[in-house]
Amino acid sequence: MKRVRVINPNTSRAMTESIGRRARAVAAPSTEITAVNPAMGPESIESHYDEALAVPGVLAEVAAGEKGGADGHVIACFGDPGLDAAREVAIGPVVGIAEAAMHLATLVGRGFSVVTTLSRTAGRTWDLARHYGFERACLGVHACEIPVLDLDDPSPETVKALTEACREAVARDRCDAVVLGCAGMAPLAPALAQSVAARVVDGVAAAVKLVESLLALDLRTAKDGAYAAPTPKRYAGPLTPFGRRGATTP
Repeated sequence: MKRVRVINPNTSRAMTESIGRRARAVAAPSTEITAVNPAMGPESIESHYDEALAVPGVLAEVAAGEKGGADGHVIACFGDPGLDAAREVAIGPVVGIAEAAMHLATLVGRGFSVVTTLSRTAGRTWDLARHYGFERACLGVHACEIPVLDLDDPSPETVKALTEACREAVARDRCDAVVLGCAGMAPLAPALAQSVAARVVDGVAAAVKLVESLLALDLRTAKDGAYAAPTPKRYAGPLTPFGRRGATTP
């Protein structure tokens, strides 16, 4: 049995449970999925400010997972907040849903488009596509203008708006795949796949399967270079406990 900890970086418990159900639906029978969210941080992540303030909570959850025996971690937010730092903290693989989804999208077509939540998050999505080396494969980023928390329990109108945004992305960009740019969209992926004339790639499912693959191949994060464990040092104020290697929460 492999234990994979899926971390929703916002503090919405309803969204965490929804993400957890999606992760369990695609995980192998031999994988135990635990879905968690930080006790501190923003209720949704829709700006650079939100993302920055979510990172300490993400790192606390990764450290808690390491202490609890987790074999791997998924960061279930499309901004991949704190991904590099989490890889320093964890021994096992840590996969962000944006990086996972973009990788898999390039394996099923020559180009993909991302459908994100709000227009203001489009720049971050392009930044990630460039950072991960997928700028040429990413044919467009489209906002459906749905706030993240509206995906907790989506109304028919919300589902319709998301479906139309995916169809518009395919029509405008002629992409082979649509990447869902929010973990909250993950539970809608199977239905969207039946309504959109392109492959629909859900980052939560993609990241879970990539972590499983890395564990099966015994490929864990390299710890001799950039992802070596952080050097213990003194941190001041509310971050004081983060200076102690392995601290779980402030």
